[in-house]
Amino acid sequence: MRIVVLTGGIGGARFLLGVRAYAREVGAEVTAVVNVGDDLLLHGLRVCPDLDSVLYTLGGGADPDRGWGRVGETWTVKGELAAYGAEPNWFGLGDKDLATHLVRTTMLNAGYPLSQVTEALADRWQPGVRLLPATDERLETHVVVEDEQGRRAIHFQEWWVRYRADVPTHRFVFVGAEAAKPAPGVVEAIAGADVVLVAPSNPVVSIAPVLAVPGLRDAVVDGPAPVVGVSPIIGGAPVRGMADRCLAVVGVECSAAGVGGLYGGRAGGGLLDGWLVAPEDEGTLVPDVVVRSAPLRMTDDAATAAMVRAALELM
Repeated sequence: MRIVVLTGGIGGARFLLGVRAYAREVGAEVTAVVNVGDDLLLHGLRVCPDLDSVLYTLGGGADPDRGWGRVGETWTVKGELAAYGAEPNWFGLGDKDLATHLVRTTMLNAGYPLSQVTEALADRWQPGVRLLPATDERLETHVVVEDEQGRRAIHFQEWWVRYRADVPTHRFVFVGAEAAKPAPGVVEAIAGADVVLVAPSNPVVSIAPVLAVPGLRDAVVDGPAPVVGVSPIIGGAPVRGMADRCLAVVGVECSAAGVGGLYGGRAGGGLLDGWLVAPEDEGTLVPDVVVRSAPLRMTDDAATAAMVRAALELM
């Protein structure tokens, strides 16, 4: 069995723990196509938050309390940068995390594409699944906001980390998406999949940038594999993060039905064949989509694997 997962964010990384556990039980192969819209250049280094969250989480190096970054992290370099007054000061890089960005940036500057760099980094972390960035090209999520400086576009990370999404917001823009193309292996993995899972990631800023890569959405929608999504909303609230604020910007209700409708049913030109929701949202209806309920709290690997099994049994 070959499983492809469209994923991003911390929730997506934790979901992959369950996919990997399930895959080991049944002997399946897993390919994760990971969002790069959060990527940014910081202090001259290429930072890939979603790819790193997956690497650290599956490799056993993630901080379980913060949910991001490295466990046992230290912050000497961050303190020194602050002493110099170096900007930006709202996004901190830990000392251990910094090593990843140094290696990645050195390889990128030497001419290696991001997909090959990710493969090299995975040699150290041994995530147990194949990791592919959605694209090797620059694709960044920017946010059009309005504040005392007027209407302007800022990087998603500034909107998310610095402003905590608490600033008047007009829209999201996936800069570079039009010129991007799927990273090597992405379309082939989707075409050869037995099922495509859409992780319970933020639909607006984790999954949408993946689908914005020309040819990638078509590969999923036109491919032979059924597409099953898992709701990131339980009982009208995000499992974690600020998906509710992102959904409000695009005019979508923060509910399992709202997100399911945003993705849409494949028979009606959308994405999904199946939609897994929490028991709290049983009775959710999405046109042209098979909807079932199962516990969606990712309390441990076993619970997450059971959630994955329920999603796969939808089809």
